[in-house]
Amino acid sequence: MSKISRHVGNTFLPTNHVAKVYPKGIKAEQHCPIYAVLEEKLDILRAMLHGFDYSDFLTGGHGLLAKTANHVLGIKEGKKRFCDTALAMSKAFTLCCTLDEAKAEREEVAFFQAVKVLLTKKAISGKKKTNEERELAIRQIIGSAVVSEEVVDIFNAVGLDKPNIGILDQDFLNDVRNLPERNLAVELLERLLEGEIKARFASNIVQQHKFSELLTNVILRYQNRSIETAQVIEELIQMAKKFKEAAERGADLGLNNDELAFYDALANNEESVRELGDDTLKKIAHELAENLRKNVSVDWSVRESVRASLRLMVKRILRKYKYPPGKQEEAVQLVLEQAESLSAEWG
Repeated sequence: MSKISRHVGNTFLPTNHVAKVYPKGIKAEQHCPIYAVLEEKLDILRAMLHGFDYSDFLTGGHGLLAKTANHVLGIKEGKKRFCDTALAMSKAFTLCCTLDEAKAEREEVAFFQAVKVLLTKKAISGKKKTNEERELAIRQIIGSAVVSEEVVDIFNAVGLDKPNIGILDQDFLNDVRNLPERNLAVELLERLLEGEIKARFASNIVQQHKFSELLTNVILRYQNRSIETAQVIEELIQMAKKFKEAAERGADLGLNNDELAFYDALANNEESVRELGDDTLKKIAHELAENLRKNVSVDWSVRESVRASLRLMVKRILRKYKYPPGKQEEAVQLVLEQAESLSAEWG
């Protein structure tokens, strides 16, 4: 079945074939309500790409996917609208894919689905493959699709090699800064920062909260169009540099990761830093890490008697080093929360 493109206004739409006519003039959408849903969702997606030429989607490869995703990200709330519609389109397609009319749309369906994957795919660990498996299943249903069986990767789509040390590599950050797909560059940096925050500060709740809040605020300003794309890219790159400095502080302070986590909990208020100084805070952090590791049991967080005992121990250590009395209760709570996040590793 031949494929050509038809140009309507500033929108480039693929035309697959003349719709089959059912008995008595009934068309596919009348014969099958699900097919009508499929056509409705396809029309919405096509309208979102108004003015963008994707007519060579069969041969455009990852480069076209990147440009399409970049176009969608330039639309206010475009990512959510496109992905929600593409999901509904995929569901409708799976229910009517045996129709000749639906089969004729399958390559375009696959293309839109691939754009959705590019916009939504997160890093997938060995234990979390449900999204990947779902996408592969859809492509198996579609059959001869525009994309390979590999899950579309944002790095490949924009022509970048995955950095060995993620956002901390300066050369990689410069490559991202110079990407022509500016909206996609923001998306890439957001995902990398989000993933690195969770990975690097999984057991440091103070730093995780700090950088998560910074990231959320920058992206919110970008989504509200209060800052330009070029500016948000620079802010995210500067955040990556601050992230690198925060991740390397342990070596500079002479603290291991556990001790650094308690140091951050203690230094969360400026008064303690002013009154005690780094050396004393490091001593407290070392003593807290050593004592809590010895005394935290598997079920300590659900046993009130054990929690009470640990609270007293933490208070005694803070009083021993004359931690500011007015800030002790807040520090104790934060230290215990920090201990809870570390307890799984200790176990």
